[in-house]
Amino acid sequence: MRVTKAIKAEQIAILETVYKDAKPALHYNSPFELLVAVVLSAQCTDERVNIITARLFPTYSDPADMLALGTAKLEVLIRDCGLYRAKAANLIKTCDLLVNTYGGEVPSEFDKLVQLPGVGRKTANVLISVLFDTPAIAVDTHVFRVSNRLGLAKGKTPEEVEEKLKKAIPMEKWSAAHHWLIWHGRKICKARKPLCGECPLAHICPSAGKEA
Repeated sequence: MRVTKAIKAEQIAILETVYKDAKPALHYNSPFELLVAVVLSAQCTDERVNIITARLFPTYSDPADMLALGTAKLEVLIRDCGLYRAKAANLIKTCDLLVNTYGGEVPSEFDKLVQLPGVGRKTANVLISVLFDTPAIAVDTHVFRVSNRLGLAKGKTPEEVEEKLKKAIPMEKWSAAHHWLIWHGRKICKARKPLCGECPLAHICPSAGKEA
């Protein structure tokens, strides 16, 4: 199947209809809490992150408090999270920057966010999109997989997929489409056994019925 511009538009329209109310699955009450949660979510499920932050945020919901906690004690609190040592070290370094450079606030600019330890392009795009209403598409493993399978945006790297998604999706829908693609990847277009028989996009998906 050749995925034309018209087919891509239909794919986007169906995703919007099915997942129009999709929201971030991570729990947070402030920009800093979302920053921490997204950093913790690398190679870790959102469900696990929400368990960890439920015990972390009641006491350490601000960068000054987390900075005072220190790396070793933070490691203990996030030990059940993948890569917890590296994440703890990065979060403490980030808290130091937030406290001493940004007055305890999370910066709203992409270029400043990616300079924070542990904050890559995906995390920065999530933050500017969710917190600051800046159009952005964050490409995580779900978005990458679904975009390639649909032919909506084929690429070998997250950056390549991001650029092609920006061309395929109207800018005013970038931030919302990020969530549509994530939820489709979680519910239907799963990594090992995609549920093609239940997929509302199967009729316009070149990968439908193929074990991916």
